[in-house]
Amino acid sequence: MSLEVRHLKLVAAVAEEGSITRAADRLHLTQSALSHQLRDAEEQLGVTLFERTTKKMKLTGAGERVLLSARTVLEELNRVERDIEEIPVRGKVRLTTQCYTVYHWLPSCLVRFMKTFTDVDVKVIVEATANPFEALIEDRVDLAIVCSPVRNRRIAYTPLFSDEVVALVAPGHPLAQKPYLSAEDFVGENFLVYPPKEESTVIRKLLVPAGLAPRAMLEVTLTEAMIELVKAGLGITALTRWAVVPQLQEGSLVAVPLTREGLWRDWSVARLKSKSMPAHVQEFLRVLTENPSRMLATRSGVLPPGAVRRGRRTHARASSGARSIRGATM
Repeated sequence: MSLEVRHLKLVAAVAEEGSITRAADRLHLTQSALSHQLRDAEEQLGVTLFERTTKKMKLTGAGERVLLSARTVLEELNRVERDIEEIPVRGKVRLTTQCYTVYHWLPSCLVRFMKTFTDVDVKVIVEATANPFEALIEDRVDLAIVCSPVRNRRIAYTPLFSDEVVALVAPGHPLAQKPYLSAEDFVGENFLVYPPKEESTVIRKLLVPAGLAPRAMLEVTLTEAMIELVKAGLGITALTRWAVVPQLQEGSLVAVPLTREGLWRDWSVARLKSKSMPAHVQEFLRVLTENPSRMLATRSGVLPPGAVRRGRRTHARASSGARSIRGATM
């Protein structure tokens, strides 16, 4: 059993709000992400925490017990946060990300920054991951590391790097021999994705436009579990090439490009144009810009800002390729 703080927060939110929809809004999560986390908590405990009715989510006996502990723990955590906030600091940086793969390289940036700015409080706002742009506009974060920019005159972007998303298959898989995969190649496959599946780059940019779907989709939270399932031939997945360099080098996985041109993501740091950046935030932005590019450029499938990809500048069209966000443009 391994309950996490996020499980306690969602149990409290669902119990107090009475529905998945309102609880998801309160926690700034999608309904599918919250439902997945609730199932995860119930699986960890081996019990049902809520009775699902047509009108309201009702706590079971086990749920009542978890709620009692959740309120105690969360109250103590809030007290600790308030106490820490009272400790004098020169400034703070509130950061969020649009994708959890950022945590492969973000810690090294944090360590490098905090060695110099020991009196600056850096907070990673995980709750804003589902909608980092809304968090920026509502001033809940100062910076957001994103790979899907939106059109909004209030938001400015600083390029970081581009990385390639590739299909990963077992060495003996028939698709391992193909020069690249198209949407049609996924139709007969079990596709392993991070939850919520609706946010998958492959689904949004490759499968949905083609009007196709895999034979089955399995949401897997842990990268390590996803890799082992692919190795065993139980499905295929898609990850950034640099995230699986050891497995590719040892030959336990085969990376196959997605489409003839490849499927790339252009990473950048988003911030509000109208908000002035203190010196410590400017320095943090500089660390973000330099450190991941230098670290990841040594790995396969990563292009730093200014590099040429497929005959065009990596970040030259970041703004023109942006999508719109409902409610963000004012």
